[in-house]
Amino acid sequence: MSENTLIVITGPTGIGKTAVAIGLAQQLGGEIINADSRQIFRGIPIGTAAPTAEEQTMVKHHFVAFKNLDEYYSAAQFEADVMALLPSFWAKGNYAVLCGGSMMYVDAVCKGIDIVPDITDEVRTEAKRQLEEQGLEPLLAELEQVDPEYFAIVDKKNPKRIVHALEVCRQTGKTYTSFRTGNKKERPFRIVKIGLNMDRADLFERINRRVDAMMEAGFEQEARSVYHLRHYNSLNTVGFKEMFAYFDGSMDFITARERMKKNTRVYAKKQLTWYAKDPDILWMHPSEALEQILHIIKK
Repeated sequence: MSENTLIVITGPTGIGKTAVAIGLAQQLGGEIINADSRQIFRGIPIGTAAPTAEEQTMVKHHFVAFKNLDEYYSAAQFEADVMALLPSFWAKGNYAVLCGGSMMYVDAVCKGIDIVPDITDEVRTEAKRQLEEQGLEPLLAELEQVDPEYFAIVDKKNPKRIVHALEVCRQTGKTYTSFRTGNKKERPFRIVKIGLNMDRADLFERINRRVDAMMEAGFEQEARSVYHLRHYNSLNTVGFKEMFAYFDGSMDFITARERMKKNTRVYAKKQLTWYAKDPDILWMHPSEALEQILHIIKK
C-alpha cells in the first residue's frame, strides 16, 4: 500500500498554485486544503484570489470562505483543524494536497507550531483598544520591558505579532519567548513540499496582470462592500489597504491600483525570502510542475 502523502503546493503570490493543485488533486483523486490565511474569510473572493465556484466544483476545497471577517483564526487553530481532518482523507485514499502561500499556515502543518495558551476575550479586546487608540509605540515599549528577548527579534512594523506576544504575556504572566520551543513535530505521513517559481520579471508581469483582472472582475465594488469593516485584521492586507486609501481620498484610483501592484510584488519577494530558508522545498516551474510532481511521488 502506498504511504499516506501530503503534497504541499506553495510559492509566491500570483504564481499559479491553484491551477497546479487542482490538476494534481484530479490526477490523484484527492482533495485540496487551502493554506491561504485570507481566503478563509467570506465575502472577499476577488481580493483574495480565492478558488472560483467552478474550480471548487472540479475538486473539493477545505477551509475556503468558512470564517466571517470579524472572526479570529490563527495558524495554531489551522494546524489543529488540518490534523483533525486528515484521517478522513487517508480513509479514502493516500493523497491530500495543501495549497497556499501563507508561510505560517504551511509551516504549522508541516513542522507544527508551539502551543500557546488561549487568550480571553477581555485581554484581546483591551490590546486591540490600545492599538487603535494609542498606536504601536506604547505596546512596543511594554513588550521590550516584559519580553526583551522576543522584542529583539520581532518585526517592529507588524502589529499582529507584537499584539499577540503581549496578549500571551498579559494572559500568562510569562514571556512569549518561553512558549517558543522551535521543535519540529513528527508527522504520521509523508510530506512532499513543492515550491513554484519562475523568472522574476515573468512573475511580476503575472502579478500586474492579475491586479488588472481583479479590477475588471469588480474588486472595487467588493472592497466598498466591506469598507465599513476596515478595522478588522482580516482586511489589513494588500489590495484592501490601497482601495481603502482611495475611498478615504488619500490617493486617487490610478495610484491605488499601481500601489496594489507594487505592494503585491513586494509581498512576493518577502515570501521568496522566507522560502529560501527551507531546504525541504523542491522548486519547479508551474508549467512543468504537474508532470514532475507525479513522477516524484510515485517513485
